[in-house]
Amino acid sequence: MKIIILGAGQVGSSLSQNLAHEANDITVVDTNEAALQSLQDRFDLRTVTGNASHPDVLKRAGAEDADMLIAVTDSDETNMIACQVTYTIFHTPTKIARVRSVEYLKHPQLFSQEALPIDVLISPEQIITDYIQRLIKYPGALQVLDFANGLVQLVGMKAYYGGPMVGHELREIGAHMPGIETRVAAIYRQDRAIIPEGHTVIEAGDEVFFIAATDHIRTVMSELRRLDTPYQRIMIVGGGNIGKRVAKALEGDYQVKLIDHNAERTLALANELNNTMVLYGDGADEELLLEENIEHTDVFCALTNDDEANILSSMLAKRLGARKVMTLINRAAYVDLVQGGDIDIAISPQQSTIGSLLAHVRRGDVVKVHSLRRGAAEAIEAIAHGDKASSKVVGRHIGELSLPEGTTIGAIVRGAQVIIAHHDTIIEPEDHVILFLTNKNRIFEVEKLFQVGITFI
Repeated sequence: MKIIILGAGQVGSSLSQNLAHEANDITVVDTNEAALQSLQDRFDLRTVTGNASHPDVLKRAGAEDADMLIAVTDSDETNMIACQVTYTIFHTPTKIARVRSVEYLKHPQLFSQEALPIDVLISPEQIITDYIQRLIKYPGALQVLDFANGLVQLVGMKAYYGGPMVGHELREIGAHMPGIETRVAAIYRQDRAIIPEGHTVIEAGDEVFFIAATDHIRTVMSELRRLDTPYQRIMIVGGGNIGKRVAKALEGDYQVKLIDHNAERTLALANELNNTMVLYGDGADEELLLEENIEHTDVFCALTNDDEANILSSMLAKRLGARKVMTLINRAAYVDLVQGGDIDIAISPQQSTIGSLLAHVRRGDVVKVHSLRRGAAEAIEAIAHGDKASSKVVGRHIGELSLPEGTTIGAIVRGAQVIIAHHDTIIEPEDHVILFLTNKNRIFEVEKLFQVGITFI
């Protein structure tokens, strides 16, 4: 596939890295020559220096015969205009744009084919907000990912002593939960992936990814650790786009406090938010945190634009007694450094955004992609099309599929029915199949499995 990526920032660079490894023809456009040179030195791709929305620059990038344009520059306006230009002049089939400003997003009519012809709109702030909401809904979870319009969820969590299944083989899980089905998709033990089998024993400290119908998630979680009491008190540091959205999403169900160091913004937030206590101050001010009863706070969310400030305020909050700490971190290198210590969950906007973008790039009918474990693994939702003659998966038992090493099928969604996958489960046409890949480099083989042969009409 010939893809033009506009923007060589953190998202553009990470996306280029993901796609360049998958036999795509990638061209990256940016005004920063140093950033482009760095990408060219590391990956097999082309680069073009220039303004991403200018027709001559897009022409040099190959827009005349590109299959897809992905606009992820730091400017909403540049991203939107670039889509308009490629539609009008070059007739590029698929145009994806990252748009951050709520002022644009609250007018969806702007993005119709008659106005700004953007096929897919990506809002990192909304993606992060939804992600944090799911983590708060399930105390103890490290990742919670939706599939099949929320019918199925994949949850990652750490197993602890006291969980009924800890120290037991996976084959026993059915006896522990009569009438409830789940599938363990992967286990990470000391950062090493273990492909789960019936005789695999869950050990304390394992990071376990399991898949189940959304209604059964809490029950399965209780098998791996004692369930935490539901969260009630949330403290947010940072009143920018993400902090404000998270506060607005949570304030109806939780006691929310929001701290921001900008007096003017604090006043505006106090007027916009209905049930959130807005405080003016520094999120790393020990005295302020103690005054606001940090030791009784269930979740502390550091959501400013400053990674270092987020990390420091989170570490302080944890030391002062916050029950759970979530930290927004933009630099990928920092995520691996801090998660699992004082910081319970490090949230990477890049990885979350890239998952949304990859769903539109994957071959075959892939409708959802989630990046896991800081990009090392992937969970995907693919739709099976065709019949036994034209498809490599339709009409076949899961046990007879030639799945790449490290790939497991966790569940199938058939209409509104959730079917937890077993080796004798038969895949039918239009099934939504949820797969987990411990090695994302095998994604191309999975995509080929779900592509329909030329005999299918």
